[in-house]
Amino acid sequence: MAVCGPGGEPVIAPDLHASVTGLLAGMGHRVVACSGGVDSLLLSDLAHAADPASTLVVHAVTPAVPDEATRRVVTTAHRLGWRLRLVRSGEFGDERYLANPTDRCFHCKTHLYDELDRVAAASDVADAVLLSGANLDDLGEYRPGLRAAAEHRVRHPFVEAGAGKAAIRELAAARGRAWHDLPAAPCLASRLYSGTRVTPDLLRAVEAGEQLLRELTGMRTVRCRVRGQQVRIEVGDDDRHRVTEPVLAAVSRVMREHSAGLGPAQLDALPYAPGRAFVRLRPPGR
Repeated sequence: MAVCGPGGEPVIAPDLHASVTGLLAGMGHRVVACSGGVDSLLLSDLAHAADPASTLVVHAVTPAVPDEATRRVVTTAHRLGWRLRLVRSGEFGDERYLANPTDRCFHCKTHLYDELDRVAAASDVADAVLLSGANLDDLGEYRPGLRAAAEHRVRHPFVEAGAGKAAIRELAAARGRAWHDLPAAPCLASRLYSGTRVTPDLLRAVEAGEQLLRELTGMRTVRCRVRGQQVRIEVGDDDRHRVTEPVLAAVSRVMREHSAGLGPAQLDALPYAPGRAFVRLRPPGR
């Protein structure tokens, strides 16, 4: 059950570690989907610590996942002794995903959970529970991937324990995990405005642009969003002065090395906001 404050806002669970460990104890074998963000890393950490023999961590390697995230998962798994499986989830063979509709995440997660089911079956744990690191804060956003999770009977221990992002970061820090304060980093396809076709080249351009932008400015949260051929740079309101013309020119050059048809990078008129590239369809008559 969710733990809420007087205004209905989620608050830190009284003992997130105990709550999640208790949930895991009743699950038997489990396969944890680990993207490389703080939520799924912590869930993998807790599941392995509770019962290493019953826990398999799976990470999908696709053009939509930054190389840095894959390295983080592999390094953490090696250091903590996880059983880790790297897979290809197959969404890049699905036109429904590549067309980048508003429910793109549903198609992506469907392929991911299909692959996790196959991994479980091949590991002789076909009855394993699939787990994701979704938390309470995710429930307040448009997340079509959660529909795919429901169709695959995926469980979300942090949601069940009543935990939001703050509680997850707090527990990760208490466990001494260097990644406890990672900025939110959804998949690279989230940088493409709805309707802009997903291609590996375009995602590599986004990844290279954001990496250079962080290096040149020292900022941690940046977005190189693409709409058609237009590149829009999003940063926090207090950081806009760091995105100078030379920075924009450098980002443009590195992104065009991967996707030659892109236009010059421009600083978005609005400050960074999560999910800006998701374009909702208006009902008829509006």
